[in-house]
Amino acid sequence: MAVLNKEGFQGRDYITLKDYTSDEILYMLKVAKELKEETKAGVPHPILQGKNLAMIFTKSSTRTRVSFEVGMLQLGGHALFLSNRDIQIGRGEPIKDTARVLSRMVDGIMIRTHSHQDVIDLAEYSDVPVINGLTDLFHPTQVLADLLTIQEHKQRLAGLKLSFIGDGNNMAHSLMNIAKLGLHIVIASPAGYRPDPEVFAQAQAAAQKGGGLIEIVEDPIAAAKDADVLYTDVWASMGQEEEAAVRAKAFVGYQINDQSLKAAHKDAIVMHCLPAHRGEEITEDVLEGPQSVVFDEAENRLHAHKAILALLM
Repeated sequence: MAVLNKEGFQGRDYITLKDYTSDEILYMLKVAKELKEETKAGVPHPILQGKNLAMIFTKSSTRTRVSFEVGMLQLGGHALFLSNRDIQIGRGEPIKDTARVLSRMVDGIMIRTHSHQDVIDLAEYSDVPVINGLTDLFHPTQVLADLLTIQEHKQRLAGLKLSFIGDGNNMAHSLMNIAKLGLHIVIASPAGYRPDPEVFAQAQAAAQKGGGLIEIVEDPIAAAKDADVLYTDVWASMGQEEEAAVRAKAFVGYQINDQSLKAAHKDAIVMHCLPAHRGEEITEDVLEGPQSVVFDEAENRLHAHKAILALLM
């Protein structure tokens, strides 16, 4: 069974990777790798036997729900799905009341929602660990799975160039937070859709201390040049559907395609957090091509999330 050094992790919240040191992130990846190996070998690891996770969803989900629910089951615990239609948050109950009630009944809370402040407030009033399953500002659980996938395919993290092409959204923000592991992160976004300046400034300061670098550029092909990892996301995220037509015009050219692959290293891998809009931010042939690791990345949500759960709970 995976050995967990719980000191420094147990009881903490997982809101962004900004809150974790490089060594702590690498340790989470080590645990995720061990748990994945045990899962593949059929070795049980009931680390969270008797534990319960409340999962609050105000945004729909495939990978987040399945990975946390199956992950808790494989860890010997139980996950409780709560949509905003099922609990009183949907009828106006304050976050702080929900936090204090759930804290007395469960051992951890995962929330996937729009407002990042809601996650911060939930964590402030909760007595159990709170995990950010996605907000409009950050998606830190996805990025841990991304790091695990890159490690598996590149056998390292430090010194790699990761180029994200598309909207300067929650994925771009979260990827900037891993530059402190020694990565060169390039974000290519059109004017008006670049990452939040404050998030960038904080991530850049941390990156420089860790030997990494973050660049924000406008030219997607220049961004892809010599990349080890090409990454993209949808042009219009959940809640932005009414902007889809406007965004489709703004993001013309911000696509991972054959031209991107030619600019990148020959052995570059292609990533996408899914769901994908084929023919928009990525072409069908690249998504389904030999350099795509998109479905390895999706599977690794399970193993990365199990590491988070096991360490915090």
